[in-house]
Amino acid sequence: MPLIPWSHFARYRRFLFLTLALGYVLVFFHRLCPAVVATDMMRDLEAGGTFIGFLSSAYFYPYALMQLPAGLLSDSWGPRRSIALFLAVAGGGSILLGMAPSPTVALIGRFLVGLGVSTLFVCTLKIFSAWYGLHEFVVMFSLLMAMGGVGSLLASSPMAAASARFGWRFSFIAIGLVTTALTLASWIIVRDQPEQLGFAQWSGQTARDTQQIPLLDGVARVLRRPAFWPLALWFFCTYGIFTSFAGLWGGPWLMQVYGVSKSRAGSILSWVAVGMIVGSPLIGYFSNRLFKGRKPLLVLSSLFMVILVSPLAFATDRLPLPLIGLLCLGYGIFTGAIIVFGFTATKELFPVQMAGTALGLINLFPFAGGAVLQPWLGAILESHGRVEQAFTTAGYRAAFLVLFWISLTAFGASLLMTETAPSSR
Repeated sequence: MPLIPWSHFARYRRFLFLTLALGYVLVFFHRLCPAVVATDMMRDLEAGGTFIGFLSSAYFYPYALMQLPAGLLSDSWGPRRSIALFLAVAGGGSILLGMAPSPTVALIGRFLVGLGVSTLFVCTLKIFSAWYGLHEFVVMFSLLMAMGGVGSLLASSPMAAASARFGWRFSFIAIGLVTTALTLASWIIVRDQPEQLGFAQWSGQTARDTQQIPLLDGVARVLRRPAFWPLALWFFCTYGIFTSFAGLWGGPWLMQVYGVSKSRAGSILSWVAVGMIVGSPLIGYFSNRLFKGRKPLLVLSSLFMVILVSPLAFATDRLPLPLIGLLCLGYGIFTGAIIVFGFTATKELFPVQMAGTALGLINLFPFAGGAVLQPWLGAILESHGRVEQAFTTAGYRAAFLVLFWISLTAFGASLLMTETAPSSR
């Protein structure tokens, strides 16, 4: 086989990353966009807060349950096929959600969206492991998470503006069509291995232990490891706070308690996305230069999370809007960007042969947090009644008090973590 120039390999990898990164933008967009359209959906579908909480969290149930099957599909059927098939399901689900004539159909559409985007994260990491060397992999992982921040940004102000002009239904139909178009692009551009395009000499992979561990044995070994469970609890709490506030109830709170417009609420929530985009490289810098480990960073981040959530619970209706913007920036950093290092700690906790199983299992917990907390907070809001179809300040105070106790739980879990950084061993 003739040698292929490095420039061809490098150019293809840019297209590969861009295609997968755009998919991850859509993953985060679908995840968080209900925050700015929740009140419109409640009015149009004639639904209450508890149902809207379940509707938003319907994304998380299939996403969480699919993490281990996603790994199996990636290994057996191939990541390219898995991504293309499931993205098509997500596109159809978003279109169905936009056309839903009833709350039940909307719930089915939202469920299909969560199911459809559930395989992209695991499959993308598998593709990166084949196309990038070990040191490049860390960089590409961080860039992928930053692209998730872009998706969060699009789910705030741009989604609010689109729904204000065209309606929430058309917006979901349009993003469903975009998701379907990306399905086709993924099938055309993405390949599982460099060898499939004749790039074997540029794969950059190094020899590593390839001894396989049976799936059930790997799952049992992960679950029996005591150090796994503080990380799992931390993920549940931290990402549960992120998705409950930034992904659903932050928007209605701003509109109903502070009386801001939908577009203004989207602008304020967009600072969460900014925090995600800038937070990952900043936290990585401090992790390597200052803390020299994972646990001190995760403990400090969890403490900041407690501080950031406290004003929501104890000054629910008395916060200046600029301060709320700063709080949102902090949420993006300390409940969004920080999870990169939770995944890193999980990966470092186990041998490389078990890393995929460990990551698949740990990835159940952040989405379980969203699935539990979003409807729980909706039920709390509903239990405190409404004033002219708006939830009360007392309801939001009670709901955010739950988030405060959840943040304290995350902080306690961080104190029980095991240090995993190789330099500390």
